[in-house]
Amino acid sequence: MPNPSPRSTNAPATAAARGPLATPAEVASYLGVPVKTLYQWKYRGIGPNVHKVGRHLRYRWTEVDAWVNAQSAYDLTA
Repeated sequence: MPNPSPRSTNAPATAAARGPLATPAEVASYLGVPVKTLYQWKYRGIGPNVHKVGRHLRYRWTEVDAWVNAQSAYDLTA
C-alpha cells in the first residue's frame, strides 16, 4: 500500500514534512482557523504575508512561523 501524502492528513505540518510554500488550506489547518479567516486577514493586512504565484495564493512557512511568533502576548525572552 503506498504511503499517504503528508498533505492528505489533518496532522499539523512539521518543518521536515512541509515544503517552502504552503496553500491557504495548509496554513489554515496549521493555525486552526478557517480558510475564510486567512482571506479576511489578507484583505485587512493583518495576517501572515501572502504571495501570488500566478493566480494562486501561497505562504512561505518561514513567514507564517515569524508571524505566529510576533502574535505572542508574552515576551518569552525575559
